[in-house]
Amino acid sequence: MAETNRQVICSVLMEKAKTDKDIVVLCSDSRGSASLTPFAREYPEQFVEMGIAEQNLVSVAAGMASAGKKAFAASPASFLSTRSYEQCKVDVAYNDSNVKLIGISGGVSYGALGMTHHSCQDIAAMASLPGMRVYLPSDRFLTRKLMEALTDDGKPAYIRVSRQATDDVYDENLSFTMDKAQLISLGHDVEIVACGDMVPNAVGAAAILREQGIDAGVIDMYCLKPYDKETLLQAAEQTKLIVTAEEHDPFGGLGAMTAQILSAEHPMRVLELALPDEHLVAGTNKDIFRHYGLDAAGIAKRTAEALAE
Repeated sequence: MAETNRQVICSVLMEKAKTDKDIVVLCSDSRGSASLTPFAREYPEQFVEMGIAEQNLVSVAAGMASAGKKAFAASPASFLSTRSYEQCKVDVAYNDSNVKLIGISGGVSYGALGMTHHSCQDIAAMASLPGMRVYLPSDRFLTRKLMEALTDDGKPAYIRVSRQATDDVYDENLSFTMDKAQLISLGHDVEIVACGDMVPNAVGAAAILREQGIDAGVIDMYCLKPYDKETLLQAAEQTKLIVTAEEHDPFGGLGAMTAQILSAEHPMRVLELALPDEHLVAGTNKDIFRHYGLDAAGIAKRTAEALAE
C-alpha cells in the first residue's frame, strides 16, 4: 500500500532532523494519528507531547519558534483550525512565527465520527489570517516536495492532509515549483480545478469526460494561499467552463477564491462543487464523496450536465 501523506510528512521531518537539530515536532496526543511515532522514537529530544490541549500546542510551538526553532505542530485539522484559532491568529500569524501547522485527517477523513470531527471550514478560516499560507497537497509525491520546501523557509503555513492514502497523481519525476499550481492537463471544453483529496477524483472525472467526447483538463491548486492566479487565468483563456472541486463547505474555499479571481479578471461561468452547507452524513470519506457527488463519477456527471445547459 502507498504511503499516506501524513507518513510522508514524518519521513521528510526525520530526514531533515538528522542534520538540523532546530527542527521540533509537537503533537496534541496525536502522534499515532499523525504517523509521527517514528519521529518521537528516533528524536525524543526534538519531540514535545502536549496532550489534548490544542491551544497550548500552538502557543508552545510559537514560543519555540521565537527561540529559533523550526516548529511543526500536528493535530487533527478539525481541532487545530477551530479550538486553537486565536493562537493561530495571534501567536503564529500576527507574530510571523516559523510554525508549520499540520492539520491531519482533514476534511471528512474522520467521516464516521460525524460533524465534530469534520474540518470543512478550515481553508476559509486559515486563509483569512494575514501572513498564513494554506496548502492541500494531493498525493505522496507532491506532499514530499512541499514539505521539503517548507522545512527550508521561515514563514507560517497551514498544511491539511487526509487520513487515508490517496491514489497517486504523480511519480518520482514530479516537477515542482513552490506556490505554482500543477497543470496536470489542459481542457478546451472544461478545466477542473481541485485540491487535496479531490485531485485524484478530478483526474478520474476528466478521464470519464474524455470518453464522452468532452475535452477536460485538471489543475491541482494545492496552493490555496497564495493562490496561483497565473495558471488559472491561462487555463480560463482556453476553456469554456471552469469547475472547482473541494472537500470543504461552499464558503471561503477553493470555489469562492476561484470565482472571485475570475469575476474580477476574466468573467466566465464557474461551477463550484463542494460539500453542502449542512451537517454532513456519517460514513467513510469515499461514502461521503459519493453521496454528495464529489467522487469521479459525480464530478463528471455534474460537469457534463453544466456543459449541456
